[in-house]
Amino acid sequence: MKTELEESTLTEHVLPDPLMLARIQFAGNITFHILFPTISIALGWVLLFFKLRHNKTSDAKWAEAYQFWVKIFALTFALGVVSGITMSFQFGTNWPGFMETVGNIAGPLLAYEVLTAFFLEATFLGIMLFGAQRVSNRMHTLATCLVAGGTTLSAFWIIALNSWMHTPAGFEMIDGRAHATDWLAIVFNPSMPYRLTHMLIASGLTVAFLIAGISAYRWLRRDRSPAVMSALKTGVVLAALLIPVQILVGDMHGLNTLKHQPAKIAAMEGIWETERGAPLLLFALPDASQRTNHFEIAVPNMASLILTHELDGELQGVNAFKDRHPPVAPVFWAFRVMVGVGMLMLAASWLAAWQLRRGGDVKPWVARALVAMSFSGWVATVAGWYVTEIGRQPYLVYGVLTTAQAASTVPPQLIATTLAMYLTLYAALIVAYVTVLFHLARKAGPGRGTEPVYPVPGLPAPQSQLVKS
Repeated sequence: MKTELEESTLTEHVLPDPLMLARIQFAGNITFHILFPTISIALGWVLLFFKLRHNKTSDAKWAEAYQFWVKIFALTFALGVVSGITMSFQFGTNWPGFMETVGNIAGPLLAYEVLTAFFLEATFLGIMLFGAQRVSNRMHTLATCLVAGGTTLSAFWIIALNSWMHTPAGFEMIDGRAHATDWLAIVFNPSMPYRLTHMLIASGLTVAFLIAGISAYRWLRRDRSPAVMSALKTGVVLAALLIPVQILVGDMHGLNTLKHQPAKIAAMEGIWETERGAPLLLFALPDASQRTNHFEIAVPNMASLILTHELDGELQGVNAFKDRHPPVAPVFWAFRVMVGVGMLMLAASWLAAWQLRRGGDVKPWVARALVAMSFSGWVATVAGWYVTEIGRQPYLVYGVLTTAQAASTVPPQLIATTLAMYLTLYAALIVAYVTVLFHLARKAGPGRGTEPVYPVPGLPAPQSQLVKS
């Protein structure tokens, strides 16, 4: 039998240190969780749009579109809630130092999210899903509006807390603990408006491509019903309108980050030494051991022009921050994945919008491209979130609390075991979620599953409606 010393030595060689395991576990949890609020935030407003269009036109196609997408909203909302609860437990198990140090600020903000947003969503979601035949049309519309508003209010509080962790303000440290001195400064901290806007638009783009992709999938299966075409056009037009706005907001967010977190910008741009006229790296292989890049493909002066609006503007390099900077390669590549997917979104949405405007339909190859990009919003959102969160390292609360200071002393074996369980479960749930979405799309083919979830003037309400809903 192995001695305790031998087991300890074996663990050290086989497993990463507990801090890295805890970080990976939380990253896996937040990666899975963020997928679903990213959809539910904007999808609630799209459902309200479908509802209002039906109220105004009495056209059954909008009711049919509502019925199909409200099922997806319910499924998405449920997964988002469950994964969020699991994630919150890790504050106590893996990161006790977080609440010990900044709990006076983080606790109230999380409580506000539950009291003002989650209860609102949970209360009126039931009316939205099952009350169409039991309440008036006005009440059903109001419920849809309140649920949509609740998802956005939830995002507001979560982004307020996350932004404060990046750009802390309105507090003072007393005996090693943060105490609020100005709640308005805490909530509306320097990066909060940019992060909230960026996230809400990202949610809109995620939903736009999801709607366009699933609708294109139904279109390719010969379901050319008015409801499908209306949803397809809604998704394409929404994406085409939002992507240029997101590019503008992203630029503004980058300038704000340069001001408050220059080390993150240095990692994003792969700049090791402080320099003027820094090039924009289209491709490079950052080497942390040699603190340089290999195989660079660069546009001269372009990084300085974008970030300082001057060709010879000075940008600080990673080396200027000594050991207080994030790992360069993950931030560098995540940023390029986010931007690359954004450029694909721009091309796909504008091409599809042009074809719809010109001929009222899309070409089959464009429809296939939209299907392939159904979850492109997920890729861009996760990549952007990695830039944000990894780029904050080594801090958990920027300049106040490091990640190492907040970590627990849970043995690495326990963290590794639960990490494996989490990742296995999350992988299965994502596969199941995507499978169910396309199953619903196939099931709602021509002439099937298109009854409205609420009465449509001139059409009888099916007796089986409540069972099907």
